[in-house]
Amino acid sequence: MAIQSSNKSKIIYTLLAWSISAAIFFPIFWTLLTSFKTEAEAISASPSLFMFDWTLENYQDVLARSPYFEHFWNSVVISLGSSLIGLLIAIPAAWSMAFVQTKRTKNLLMWMLSTKMLPPVGVLIPIYLLFRDFDLLDTKLGLVIVMTLINLPIMVWMLYTYFREIPNEILEASRMDGASIKAEIFHVLLPIALPGIASTLLLNVILAWNEAFWTLILTAANAAPLTAFIASYSSPEGLFYAKLSAASAMAIAPILILGWFSQKQLVRGLTFGAVK
Repeated sequence: MAIQSSNKSKIIYTLLAWSISAAIFFPIFWTLLTSFKTEAEAISASPSLFMFDWTLENYQDVLARSPYFEHFWNSVVISLGSSLIGLLIAIPAAWSMAFVQTKRTKNLLMWMLSTKMLPPVGVLIPIYLLFRDFDLLDTKLGLVIVMTLINLPIMVWMLYTYFREIPNEILEASRMDGASIKAEIFHVLLPIALPGIASTLLLNVILAWNEAFWTLILTAANAAPLTAFIASYSSPEGLFYAKLSAASAMAIAPILILGWFSQKQLVRGLTFGAVK
């Protein structure tokens, strides 16, 4: 009886997991389908799932109208650059909070996390004015700075959680062998926490890639990433759903491919230290 109950629970949980996954993936699937439709079929009151005239016209129009690869390169530079700079700051910060704690460490961590609860529009005006005064508007450097700052609390928290799972005795042994702080971090801590660091990097690349609020406000043309590329197909004349879907598919394809090939590393890092 116990085995039958266990099998039923597995089946139920499996079906539930597949149902949730299908619900999450359906908008992406529908976007992909719509990108192959004509504008008339895309706005039809009775849309067809597969029985429609498939066309690549939307992709051709998007590539002809917009410099897709320039936007793509901007997204790569902004997301990867901000994530790497964030790691350079977050690793020593998380190390100090995990292994050199003070009575204010927990309060500092909570304060950092609370900054993510602040609506971005609350700091829009001062950031915009600072960017204007320092000539950072519509520059990749400006967006790298912003992405680094808004994702830094998440990076510190994730790395802090991973570092806390590492036995302090290992670092103490390296100190007894005469290792400096730099050697302790680079030669002892980082190799052990590499799965967690990799998952932190991947997650923040995804977050920076998908950021739309700051990219639409702080850029115009020169540094516009793929989020601005998508938004350009929403015009005063109306929404061109088929072309908008094609642009969206082209924008999300690179990050979907990255997520697909790195999913094992991402899951391994996110569960780092969860099972002892």
